[in-house]
Amino acid sequence: MGIKSELGQKIRRMRQNRGMTQEELSEKVNISQRTLSGIETGENFLTAETFDNLIAALNTTYEDLFATNHYKSPEVLVAEIDSVMKLLIETENFHDLEILYNVAKSLIKE
Repeated sequence: MGIKSELGQKIRRMRQNRGMTQEELSEKVNISQRTLSGIETGENFLTAETFDNLIAALNTTYEDLFATNHYKSPEVLVAEIDSVMKLLIETENFHDLEILYNVAKSLIKE
């Protein structure tokens, strides 16, 4: 995977994690939704000005945007969360299991 695709995927994840649509983010960054879509798919690369605007609109840093090792695939995350839950059950640590449940539940936007 090239830098354009990797960066585009990171931008998409950050946008989605912040509950933003492409339309909302593109307006904040002052680019068209089509241009943002191209950036997210790795078809387009962003200009320095767009890059600065994205950093501000996503309320992030250059370092976080270019960090490549702290995001795991959804499949890996689900497997790891499942392992943690099973361990909490096996050790009868129901208090922490309930905390984990409450944290996960609080992340769901209804």
